[in-house]
Amino acid sequence: MRILLISPASGHWRAISERRWFNGKTFRFSMLSLLTVAELSPPDAQVQIIDEQIEQIPEGHDFDLVGITAMTAAAPRAYEIAAEFRERGVPVVMGGFHATLNPNEALEHVDAVVAGSAFGAWEKVIEDLRGGSLGGIYQGDPSGDIPDTLPRHLVDRSDYVTVNSTYATLGCRNSCKFCSIAAFHKGERFQRPVREVVREIASFEERFFLFIDDNLTQDRDYVGELLEGLRPLRKKWITQASIDVADDEALLATMRDAGCIGLFIGLETFNKSALDSQDKGFNSPEKYRAAIDRIHRHGMFVEAGIVFGFDTDQPEVFRNTLEMLDRIGIDAIQASILTPLPGTPLFESMKRRLISTDWERYDYRHAVFSPSRMTADQLQAGADWVIREFYSVPQILKRAARWLVMPGGLRNFLYPLALNLAYFGRVKSFHIRGQDPVEENPHEYRRKEGTLLDAEGAVHPLRALSVAVLSRRVRRGL
Repeated sequence: MRILLISPASGHWRAISERRWFNGKTFRFSMLSLLTVAELSPPDAQVQIIDEQIEQIPEGHDFDLVGITAMTAAAPRAYEIAAEFRERGVPVVMGGFHATLNPNEALEHVDAVVAGSAFGAWEKVIEDLRGGSLGGIYQGDPSGDIPDTLPRHLVDRSDYVTVNSTYATLGCRNSCKFCSIAAFHKGERFQRPVREVVREIASFEERFFLFIDDNLTQDRDYVGELLEGLRPLRKKWITQASIDVADDEALLATMRDAGCIGLFIGLETFNKSALDSQDKGFNSPEKYRAAIDRIHRHGMFVEAGIVFGFDTDQPEVFRNTLEMLDRIGIDAIQASILTPLPGTPLFESMKRRLISTDWERYDYRHAVFSPSRMTADQLQAGADWVIREFYSVPQILKRAARWLVMPGGLRNFLYPLALNLAYFGRVKSFHIRGQDPVEENPHEYRRKEGTLLDAEGAVHPLRALSVAVLSRRVRRGL
């Protein structure tokens, strides 16, 4: 049996690895979900993995089954690929966030859908394929048996910042309205046996690896046991956590001793009302600075997730946010535009405000709805402006000076520096410009056919949000 597994790419990201500079490598960290599906495939199966950021889909090959994983922004491209293979008589299965949250839509384009994790579902897909009864929705079991090792030889290590990514937990008990995690995992959280996780990490050849957990530290007893197991391995790693991790100095010290050098934390906004409106009131903006200081004292840098477009946001939010990010000492940002993904409660609540249902624009980098207190163009321009300003050369150099003098800085400053330079590369490669809406020239941005144009009328190419370093959207499901 020949199986082809595909991660589609759209827009700027397709074949981006062909560029000599700023080729997206820093934001590619293995193909964890597809590697898991490959391992769950029959032992005698010949499996090939294609990442469209790196290579083209092979032509002229006979495959018995094609599997595609996609976020919403890549769904249109996934449907194109599916149509091409189905015309040749090759059955296609789709999984990932978009298919899980919109299975009926996906089934209009593919033969079957894997909803949720691949465990238990992919094996049934293979069984039904062989029995001639493939079709419908296959529900995965995230608590199912997890492979001890993955066939990482199926991907070229040189194309990724690391192929060593793993997870200890799946899901998050928080129910933030704008986040798709709760919808994907139905509010549940799953944990792997600590011994199994430590054994897998010990097998990694390189010292650096990534935890892609949504909230690794949510269960203090579990993470304490995990950190004790990691300490002897002397690895370096980064992960994602809530801001309340900074309330526990002992935990921070244990994380540092176990090799943690960086955290992705969803601050989202500095507006308490906006946080409350999204059921994330446990974040307290007035405590951000002290929390970041404590994390820095333990030698860990912080990448903050920032979201623009809440109903409380006005044109001043961009300048105010930029000033606050500098004031509290954030080391990197992943700035997004509030995006109501189809299949989530947020989408249902914002249906009447949508200005686009082109899924390719649902990449967290396009304004797809009408904001309450500014125009969609102002939201777009302001978000772009924040990214450009934060990743300007003077600001990167200013932060680099801080990294060198913070605890552990001389050993670890190359990690946040590489991340900042990679984001700087995005700004330059994708020509991200934007402007502060408070000082905007009304002729600078204008809407035409769903794109933003600069003053000269040339298309302003907005970057699509990648599965970034520390990204919260990679899953072990197909």
